[in-house]
Amino acid sequence: MLQTDTIKYKLEQREINNLSEYATKSRFSAGRKNAEDECTLRTDFQRDRDRILHSKAFRRLKHKTQVFLSPFDDHFRTRLTHTLEVSQIARTIARALDLNEDLTEAISLGHDLGHTPFGHCGEGVLNELVKGGFHHNIQSVRVVEVLEKLNLCKETIDGILTHTWGYKPLTPEAQVVQLADKVAYINHDIEDSIRAGIIVESDLPKDCIEYFSSVQSKRLNKMINEIVINSTGKPEVSMSEEGWHYTTKLRKWMFENVYTDSPAKLEEKKARNVIKGLFYLYTEMLKPICEESRIERIVTDYISGMTDRYAVMKFEENFIPKGLQTTAKDDYLYKLAKIID
Repeated sequence: MLQTDTIKYKLEQREINNLSEYATKSRFSAGRKNAEDECTLRTDFQRDRDRILHSKAFRRLKHKTQVFLSPFDDHFRTRLTHTLEVSQIARTIARALDLNEDLTEAISLGHDLGHTPFGHCGEGVLNELVKGGFHHNIQSVRVVEVLEKLNLCKETIDGILTHTWGYKPLTPEAQVVQLADKVAYINHDIEDSIRAGIIVESDLPKDCIEYFSSVQSKRLNKMINEIVINSTGKPEVSMSEEGWHYTTKLRKWMFENVYTDSPAKLEEKKARNVIKGLFYLYTEMLKPICEESRIERIVTDYISGMTDRYAVMKFEENFIPKGLQTTAKDDYLYKLAKIID
């Protein structure tokens, strides 16, 4: 029975009264796998957002690679800042289309929780090593369902799973995040690549510059507008055909000039060795104490959850020889105390 005197009820009613007919209303959510007591202050999607924000996996994103491995310059994106930019873009689109901003934000914040250390390089290594492959979106769902047991709504989980290419989201909010993810990384990776000296603005495809502008903020703004204008009053969210043509062209150009065989990837061979070395090491370590059928899953969960620096630390700890360490004594300090008046 609904409690009509709660803040949650008022927020749900506000959604019903004000959001688009195509928006996902929290009161009509398909629910969670496990029943639990209701919160009187927040809608179910707001609770999902908060649970993700307070999760350990979310905090670890600050030390996971976006494109540039463990950058010294603090202005380069990490997996965490990428996630926040996706959230901002997605919320802007959702708000403009009168969709559920809370669900959109929850999906955005959770979409990369399963990403490996060293970005897509790490993902690629695990994909080679693990039977059946490894995909960060599927691992993200595993993080929220199994490893951290967040018990999220089915709509949030669907959005996390389908944020990547090749999946069809069930809600318009998830469609927003799928687009926002692409818009975010194309634009911020261009900016980071220029900062790193790998490319200059004039290198970008001329027709894309003419259509979107070479100015970062203008290009980003136009992409967002292309989505909003093309999707207003429609059940599905998509970019205009022309806008999508130039967006995918920019993405393809980035793959050819930055994401593969560029100076940004010079350290990836070393990163691959770190992941492989740890994978085989932990597999052997578990053999005497664990059922063989469980080992691969345990090792995969452990390594995929690592930050870049933790993975490097564990590799150094296990594979880099150390000299003999002795405890330093302070005898000379006391000798000086006696000698010097």
